[in-house]
Amino acid sequence: MDDHSPRSADELLDIVDEQDRVVGQARRGEVYGRRLRHRCVFVLARDAAGRVFVHRRTAGKLVFPSLYDMFVGGVVGAGETYDEAALREAEEELGVSGLPTPVPLFRFLYETPEHTWWSAVYEVRSPSTVDPQAEEVAWHAFLTEDELERRLTDWAWVPDGVEAYRRLRARRATE
Repeated sequence: MDDHSPRSADELLDIVDEQDRVVGQARRGEVYGRRLRHRCVFVLARDAAGRVFVHRRTAGKLVFPSLYDMFVGGVVGAGETYDEAALREAEEELGVSGLPTPVPLFRFLYETPEHTWWSAVYEVRSPSTVDPQAEEVAWHAFLTEDELERRLTDWAWVPDGVEAYRRLRARRATE
């Protein structure tokens, strides 16, 4: 997720309940430190050929440093909508502007003993030429679905992204 300045540990986030209703606000550092439930967006960015943008997070990331991710995204700021956060995060992380509005696919509650957040999953068409933020992205490429599938067992992936991707594949299998 997106950890760079100005969106830092001091950033204010909405705290939500099990039904994704806002019940308060707290700073990002406190949210992670106290395992408060908040909101995140996951955007699957595809180029014109349908390949998926995959990247490795930088070592300085607050959450899941140096792991691979098949989504761009991050936390939803206080008062921000999922849709607003999806477009903002996709443009910021891909380093492009003027993206089409990301298409909402589904939401799910991600919960582990360490983390809890409501997750909104989107898809967006991206240009093949991107300029990812160096403080966010250590490596990137556009991979075919088959290439991505082959790498799922070989690379260390962010667990929330793997869960979102698993749910996305399951939904597509029933469509």
